[in-house]
Amino acid sequence: MNIQKIKNFTSKCFSKIPLRYFRDPDPVVSVLRLSGVIGQVGPARSGLTLESLEKSIEKVFSNKRTKTVALIINSPGGSPVQSALIARRIRELSIEKSMPVMAFTEDVAASGGYWLACAADEIYADQNSIIGSIGVISSGFGFVDAIARLGIERRVYSVGKQKGMLDPFLPETPEEIKKLKAIQVDIHKNFKEMVLERRGAKLTTKDTEELFEGDIWTGSQAVDLGLVDGVSDLRQKMREVHGDRVKFRNFSVKSNPIKRILSSRDERARHQALSTLSAIQEWAAWNRFGM
Repeated sequence: MNIQKIKNFTSKCFSKIPLRYFRDPDPVVSVLRLSGVIGQVGPARSGLTLESLEKSIEKVFSNKRTKTVALIINSPGGSPVQSALIARRIRELSIEKSMPVMAFTEDVAASGGYWLACAADEIYADQNSIIGSIGVISSGFGFVDAIARLGIERRVYSVGKQKGMLDPFLPETPEEIKKLKAIQVDIHKNFKEMVLERRGAKLTTKDTEELFEGDIWTGSQAVDLGLVDGVSDLRQKMREVHGDRVKFRNFSVKSNPIKRILSSRDERARHQALSTLSAIQEWAAWNRFGM
């Protein structure tokens, strides 16, 4: 193909593109899905972490044609550290790029899931979404009587009297519970400060402390409380804001099944066993909200 033919071919291709595309291109909404438990789910896999999401977060803000970044949130919460790290990175890039962020909740945006939603400038929910759970929880099991019945002797050697704090095979002490409560209070304070910083002016209740007792609400109820801005979904709201020509670009993290397929049979068996444990832990997190 000679140069002239290339020019003719290129000219013909560009002639089919409407001129408005160059003068007034279709607005783009970059979409990032944040779905699942936040933090390390178990020994087999990770949930939502800054490490796993950082590249996608940066990409979602990198497109110059992007008018709005949309977060699709469906999470029962998890690690407060990872919740804070992810939300902070989103806020940093939103400010740096002067790009608005809107969050759209699906089944659940509770606890750390709501923390992530607060990274957005506006939050929209389905009327049946579960919103809230602004609190801190720590749970486990005590096996002291169980191992005694089985005749098992527990042997632990440590330096530092608090090193074995809250060991499930030893009786709890008032000092250990007091220490754990103090940690929870501090984390809860940070959670409340995040919500008040991002949503304080929009909260409608006179006694905001009522919102921070770990209670949950439907999307419709959350609108009345000012925890979310309205009942809507991604496409409906973005068409209201940007018009019917709006385009969506998905930057969500995708799982890679190749590694699992190529792994050895022993590795697959181990992965399956660990995945079962992780799935039970994840199910328990979702089940708190009836999911």
